[in-house]
This record gives sequence, structure tokens and C-alpha cells, in this order.
Amino acid sequence: MKENSSLSYNQLNAFFIPLGFSASLTAITHVIINGTLSRGDNAAFIIACYAVAFAIFGIIERPVIVFRQTCSALVKDTRSFKKLAVFMIWPLAFIMMICLLMIYSPFGEWVYVQLFNADETMVYTISVTFKVILFVIVFSGIRGLYQGIIISHLKTKWLTIMVVIRLSAMLSAAYLFVLFDYVTSATGAILFLTGMVIECLISIWKGHQLLDADAEGTKTSSLNNREISKFYFPLVFYFVIQTILVPVIYVFLSKTEDIEMGIASFALAFSITQMLLSFFMYTHQLVLQLYEENKQKVFRYITVISVIPTVCLAFLCYTPIGLWFMNSVMGAEEELTLTTLAVLQFFMIKTLVFPWIDFLNGFLMLHRETHRMIAAQLLNLLVVTGALLTLVYFFPSWNGVNGSIAASLGELSCLILVLWIVFRLNKREKQHKAQSA
Repeated sequence: MKENSSLSYNQLNAFFIPLGFSASLTAITHVIINGTLSRGDNAAFIIACYAVAFAIFGIIERPVIVFRQTCSALVKDTRSFKKLAVFMIWPLAFIMMICLLMIYSPFGEWVYVQLFNADETMVYTISVTFKVILFVIVFSGIRGLYQGIIISHLKTKWLTIMVVIRLSAMLSAAYLFVLFDYVTSATGAILFLTGMVIECLISIWKGHQLLDADAEGTKTSSLNNREISKFYFPLVFYFVIQTILVPVIYVFLSKTEDIEMGIASFALAFSITQMLLSFFMYTHQLVLQLYEENKQKVFRYITVISVIPTVCLAFLCYTPIGLWFMNSVMGAEEELTLTTLAVLQFFMIKTLVFPWIDFLNGFLMLHRETHRMIAAQLLNLLVVTGALLTLVYFFPSWNGVNGSIAASLGELSCLILVLWIVFRLNKREKQHKAQSA
């Protein structure tokens, strides 16, 4: 499955850069959607309703997205792919049941109003929007499954190609919606669905090509539900805990001296940081696909690329580029600009640490030790909560800076624990080899 017996740095770039571009370009999806919705009548209402539906989607989709990593780590041939595909039906069916319950029962209204503070007048519009997003979840799951095959065959350029085609189709559809003056919250969901269906269909086509090529070989592997469950469910919990972190930070920032400025500056700084880090969301795949046969080269490669987001953030924080970017690109006023740049300075710790956490998580995935990732993420949550309790109590005037300090300390504690876990695993592996020799 892997074509990397003598890996060059050009091949490493050819594998990793398309992964990074696909992750970064995907963020443009939401720029297209929000840009379209802002052109509708009563745009604030339309965007607010879509935002609630999308926020729920972001939580519910987590167990489905994980199938990309699960497939790329566990699937070795057509037989194991079919086994994982059958396994995926059950989590997907459970998610669909929850979604249908939200759409066709009072439970949905309760979630919209009580958990997301939606107004009663928004409930119907959110429900209609969520009916469309329901299908996005299904296609997202299928897409992730086949993209796992594409990644494990090192054909990552196809992920970038898919996203470019997806964005082109969404832009065309958005233009037509605006042209015919049909812009509602559901329009945003339809645009999202359009892009997802196109990306899913290309993933299926390319994935089947690669699986058919495998079928001609003699490779066979056994994969059972117990192995899948042991890998998959801890990964789901890991991402669910990760999703909780930002809402927790916002809860504490609401207790700072200047609530609006604190939340606004943190939100802007966090979005910029995530934009920079989006390119490095797949560093775990370097370990899963390439590390075992090319240890030194892969390690040197991650050492170089891991500093890129921090260098970029340093330029924003400590050169005039930052002021220009905040004013011209983000459209922030002077006070918000200066406050956000102060928040960003402390996010430099997070940008330095995150690529290595994801890289080390690749080791845990490779050794089927995903349950250990939960411990690190729980520690992250505890440190963030403890840091915020302390900072908000003693330094409420720091506002959004409290959030970036807490988030960075959480990531740093996560790195230390994951590093210790990986060190112990390597030590145990060496002992086993020595005993069996």
C-alpha cells in the first residue's frame, strides 16, 4: 500500500503539503456560506439561525469525522475496508436517530432555546436548516471513510483537488442563489451539502479505484469489531473533549472586567490561530503512513515544518503586518486590533506545541493506543479550567489574554503527558524486543 521504500523530502512534501492545503482550503467553505447569507434580507437573523444549526452539526459530526483516521490506520485491503464500512453503519444510525429526534420532537426546540440561547422566532428556521445539514453528516462520514483509503495510498493530492472542485461548485451555486434572490438559512445548509456531496462522490470514485487495485494483489488482513471499537471510540471521546474546551473558555471570559472586549479579542485571536494551525492538522498521518520505514527523515521534516505557524504568528504580533492584517483583512477597530494582538502573543505557545501533539498522537494511533489520548485531553481540559479560575480571579483586567494563556498552558501540559506516554511505549517495545531476541 505504501510506496516509500527510499523516501525523499520531495515525496514528503508531495504527501503532506496537499493534506495541509486541503485542510486550510476547507475553511473557505464557511467564508462562502457566510458571505452568501449576509446578502439576504434580515441577514442577522438568517446568519444567527444558520450558526446555531452549524454549531450543533459541529458537535454531532465529530464521531463521523473520526472514520478518516480510523480507516487510514486500520484498513489494509478491501476485506478490512468492508468490515469498517459495516461498523460505520451503527454510529451513523445512532447519530441519525438523534438528529431526527431533534427535528421532529420538542427535544430540538429545547436544545435550540436552552443550550444555544435561540429566540422562539428562530426555532422553525433552525429546524428547517438542520433538516438539510442532517444529510451533510451522512455524506461527511462516507467521504471520510474513502479519504482514509486515499491517504493510506499516499495519493493526498486528490484531497486538494476535491476541495478546489468543491469550492468552485459552491461559489457557482452561491452566485445563483444571490442572482435569484433566494437567500435563507437553509440556503447556507444547501451550499454546504452541495460541496460535501461533490467531495464525497470524488472520494468514492478514487477510493474504489485504489481498492480495486488492491484486490488484484494477494494481501489479506483480518480486522474485527473489537479492534475497531478499541481504536475508534477513544478517538471520538478525544475530539468531543476538544470541542468542549472553547465553550469553557468563553464561560470564564464572561466573568472578566470587559466582557465584550475579552470575548471578541479571544474569538478573533483564536480564529487566526486555528487558521494557521489548520495546515498542520494532519501531522499524525506522517507517523501513520511514513514513519516506520523512514524514522530519521520524517522526524527532521516535522522539526522544520512545526515552527512555521509560530514564525507566521510572530510576524503578525511583532511587525506592522499584524496591524495591517487586523485593520484591512479582519476589519477590526484600533482598540480591538491592539487587544487581539496581545492575545495572539500568548497563542504562540499553542502554535509551537500543537504540531508536535498531533505528531505524537500519530504514534498512539499507530500502536492502537488511542485510549491514552483521552488522558492527555482530559489533562488539557483540567489545566485550562484551573488556569482560568486563577487568572480570572486575580487578573480580571487581562480579559481575552486570560483565555490564550489558559489554552496554551493546556496544550503544553497535553504535550508533556503525550511525550511521557510515547516514551513509555517505546521503552516497553524495546524491552519486548530484547526479551524475544
